[in-house]
Amino acid sequence: MSKEINSTEIARLAGVSRSTVSRVINHYSNVPEKTKEKVMKVIEQYNYYPNLSAQVLAGKRTRTIGLFMIDAGRVSGDMISSLLLARIIESASSHGYYVLTHIVRDPKDQEEVRMIKESFYQRRIDGGVFIGAANHEPIIEELIAEGFMTAIVDQHLPGRTEPNRMVFNFDNETGVGQAIDYLAGLGHTRIGMINGDMQRYSGPSKWNGFKAAMARHGLPVVPQWTLPGDFNEASGFKAMKELLESGAELPTAIFAANDSVAFGVIRALQQTGLRVPDDLSVVGFDDHALSAHFNPGLTTIRVDFACMMDKLTRALISSIENGAEPFGTVEVSTELIVRASCRRIETQ
Repeated sequence: MSKEINSTEIARLAGVSRSTVSRVINHYSNVPEKTKEKVMKVIEQYNYYPNLSAQVLAGKRTRTIGLFMIDAGRVSGDMISSLLLARIIESASSHGYYVLTHIVRDPKDQEEVRMIKESFYQRRIDGGVFIGAANHEPIIEELIAEGFMTAIVDQHLPGRTEPNRMVFNFDNETGVGQAIDYLAGLGHTRIGMINGDMQRYSGPSKWNGFKAAMARHGLPVVPQWTLPGDFNEASGFKAMKELLESGAELPTAIFAANDSVAFGVIRALQQTGLRVPDDLSVVGFDDHALSAHFNPGLTTIRVDFACMMDKLTRALISSIENGAEPFGTVEVSTELIVRASCRRIETQ
């Protein structure tokens, strides 16, 4: 944390009255915008946020962790995100902790950033969990630099080994390898991929896993069959629709970066009159709750999300109560789940 400072000093540095500082902090509407900006600049420079209670000032814990889900308009409607949220709440509750949740619509929005900072600086939470963030997210890096306990899902920053940084990843490259091994074993040699958000670690790690697995089987990575996506159904639908409309020759199989993307791929194919798996095989990643009930049932890579969230919550609470331990990244294993969305290619 930065040097100790109070509202009187903030007022002096900003050239305003103490009551003006109070009105800015409490979001009164009768503060001129220029005055508000001047006060907020000093507040942010000195990381000043008034603590909530004498207990916090005395250094006592709130027994509350923050859960920040980076949304971009999709988290609230995604079943995997709901599963992660529920598991963290359940796991934290079993350790006597509450969970304060916040869906972050835009981590670049200054008001969003202020709200996140306040929850840490005002000590409303003892530590935070971030899900869905970009691999390098400035607000997360700032909080870690300030010494706050932070657990992150899906991150890889070589050389960043701060003890208060706890990272939990899926074993993406192994999982993608399992999918490609399965398809190759069915005789597929023309395999495409629809990726996820390349700003998040899962995007490039799955892409690297795809390229490595294809090379292991001596199969070409065809540019027109490697399509951008964004870890949601709409992006899978869009990517497949554009491929179909391009008139390009189709692969015999598509690996989708997650099951939601795969659902979009299948919907686009079905709207065009193509059948899965007769005309094109599809493999997903995650084992979404709907995957077994989709038509056809989706072959996918299962991730043990419950185990991952339990480990993450335990590690964060342990660091809060006992101090940060040496840095370590936890990877959760994957398993191939075979259903009905793939078929064997008959050799001529």
